[in-house]
Amino acid sequence: MAEAQPPTIIEGAASGDVEDEVPVAKSAEDRKAAAALSSLDAPREDEPSSVNIDAEAVRKAMDRLAGTGVTNGTVAKKDDEKKTIKKVVKVDQADVALLIEELDLSKIKATDLLRSHDGDAMKALKAFITPIA
Repeated sequence: MAEAQPPTIIEGAASGDVEDEVPVAKSAEDRKAAAALSSLDAPREDEPSSVNIDAEAVRKAMDRLAGTGVTNGTVAKKDDEKKTIKKVVKVDQADVALLIEELDLSKIKATDLLRSHDGDAMKALKAFITPIA
């Protein structure tokens, strides 16, 4: 005995096209619905095509999304952003150990926190626990 075929398969269909295999709508309402669905896929001539896109506006939008700095229409290079002058601050290893112990920071983050607060452990602790408004 043969297995039951899916409803989209019609016995005796010769071609592999799906459009040939789908039965024609029988009622007027089904034909209207089928015509409405097929008109959704057809391109309309009265609507402007999506090809007329401002390429410069798209590039600027993509740059903003990518995170590169855009200021007044000019793109800032990432190298320019990284060139910040850091002060040379000697930090005490005991202060680094204190921040690691009390704040559960890594050694690198604790050292950076101390350097940003001129090596003062109390300022670094207060700055870390103070919420940013």
